Amino acid sequence: MNWLELTLLSAFTLATADALSKRYLAYYRPGDLVLVRFGVAAVLLLPVLLWQPWPALSPVFWGWIVVLMPLEIVAMWLYMRAIRESPLSLTLPYLAFTPVFNILTGYLFLGEQVSRAGTAGIVLVVCGAWLLNLHAARDGGRLDVLAPFKAIVRERGSRLMLITAAIYSLTSVISKVALLHVTPAFFGPFYFVALGLCTALVFASRDISSWKALGRHPWAHLGIGACMAMMVVTHFYAIAHIEVAYMVAVKRTSMLFGILYGAWLFREQGLTRNLAAGMLMVAGVYLVAAAGEA
Repeated sequence: MNWLELTLLSAFTLATADALSKRYLAYYRPGDLVLVRFGVAAVLLLPVLLWQPWPALSPVFWGWIVVLMPLEIVAMWLYMRAIRESPLSLTLPYLAFTPVFNILTGYLFLGEQVSRAGTAGIVLVVCGAWLLNLHAARDGGRLDVLAPFKAIVRERGSRLMLITAAIYSLTSVISKVALLHVTPAFFGPFYFVALGLCTALVFASRDISSWKALGRHPWAHLGIGACMAMMVVTHFYAIAHIEVAYMVAVKRTSMLFGILYGAWLFREQGLTRNLAAGMLMVAGVYLVAAAGEA
């Protein structure tokens, strides 16, 4: 498989894990959902990690891992709260703001100039977010242009996913630095095994009910864990064959798969509008990624 097929498979399996989590485990506490997503995937990826030779892991690499672990766990906890409490079509697309936050923080804190392509990408992502909430703009016979943005603030899941995207804008940069010290094939399974161990320490060690939760719906847990494991493997094999920014841009098609799942499994309304908004946001992410590689 080439990098594009691997990336699309990574996007599809991520969206499938989200849909299965919402469909079968919606009543779980967010911490238990994080434990399923990271813990089961870690068990499945452990043989992959042990099968390959380990490179020398420098203190610098371990330092970045220590920084990444709490950020990833908090981000996934917010992610799970978002998709549990709000429609997939009003949560998953906001992950498109991750590269937007990246380019904006680079401009604000490092003085990096935003190119025309990057600016156009930001505009497309924002327009997609506006279109997702277009229904809020119609107030009787009056059109309130700012109402869709106000709706984002009112929708709890949308707010939580925007915060998640901001955290991912940090972890994406830090993980790139950590990846310089090892190979992508090693980093993927190692990273998720480490996340699984840390998640167990954070959630399961303080509450026995979290362990009991793992005994419910074993097939759903296995399906979610398998999707997450497949997402990781395909993600890092794709990275080995293409620039990270382009791979991540294509992977954001997971929001389109998520919108389709939302309409199919949860009867979420406005499929045409939501898909159009999602495609605008994916196009924006691509432009931002292209600007970053220029």
